Amino acid sequence: MKYALLIYDQPGSHEALPDQEREAVYAEYFELSRDSRCVGGAQLHPVETATTVEVKNGTALTTDGPFADTKEVFGGYYMFDVANLDEALELAARIPSARLGGKVEVRPIVEQPS
Repeated sequence: MKYALLIYDQPGSHEALPDQEREAVYAEYFELSRDSRCVGGAQLHPVETATTVEVKNGTALTTDGPFADTKEVFGGYYMFDVANLDEALELAARIPSARLGGKVEVRPIVEQPS
């Protein structure tokens, strides 16, 4: 079964680390992306680059930045094909943001018939 691991970062948490520790953290992300169960993923540009789209009365309205102010910001995701939720949770716990003030949301993917 496929699971999305949605990474919510604490802004500035990675940048606050000493250089050597930050490099080790980024190596952990790259290690996860090389895991054979990883079937996709991406890091997002900073939240300041976001544009939010909303349609009201048939008109598209855009706003610079994210939709809502939150403590954590959506920073990226992985998609893993694993046997069960427990395996997905185990992988989520390895994502550095989970221990650096952020959170990782684990959600099953709805697979469409081909």
